[in-house]
Amino acid sequence: MTVSRGRRRQFDTQQVLDMITHAFWRSGYDGTSLADLTSLTGVNPPSLYAAFGDKRALFFEVVAFYQKTYGAFTVHALGDEPTALRAITRMLREAAVVYTDPAHPKGCLIISAANGLTPQSSEISDVMRELRTAGRAAIKAKLTADVEAGILPADTDTHGLAAFFAAVVQGMSNQARDGATREELDQIATAALKVWPVAVAA
Repeated sequence: MTVSRGRRRQFDTQQVLDMITHAFWRSGYDGTSLADLTSLTGVNPPSLYAAFGDKRALFFEVVAFYQKTYGAFTVHALGDEPTALRAITRMLREAAVVYTDPAHPKGCLIISAANGLTPQSSEISDVMRELRTAGRAAIKAKLTADVEAGILPADTDTHGLAAFFAAVVQGMSNQARDGATREELDQIATAALKVWPVAVAA
């Protein structure tokens, strides 16, 4: 008598998710079709659906995966460093490295994957905008903490600075996708950091 063990998934979920992440990262949400993903991964549509859900659910799975892997450097920089200056400096320097790494698509998936979305994909656009807004809020929170600690002047425009550095990160991502090198992104980071307010405490 043969005991049925059920159907086993015939692919490594994490490996396939990484491949799909690269596809969305490279071509964006609307620019990546299910046919592209099945051709890339060798996994047929029913199996992809069973593992991840439809294209929308799969994309959100990709975003979560990206945030925990390739894009985690921003969260680590803001969470690990004791001051906003050190955190933002680390964030910009690491962005120059990650955004130009030849091992994966250039730039930031959170910034680039929503480019050129059609009206039918407005939900995707809204979610990506919310993620970028949350990133800007995290920078502002780090700056505000330094103001409250007396490290930055009391009149520091934390909202304006956060918006500025978020824009720098977005610009670095776009420059990387246009072919900028790590050295060129480092130069952008150096120039951006020159706007830093004069510290009032060590």
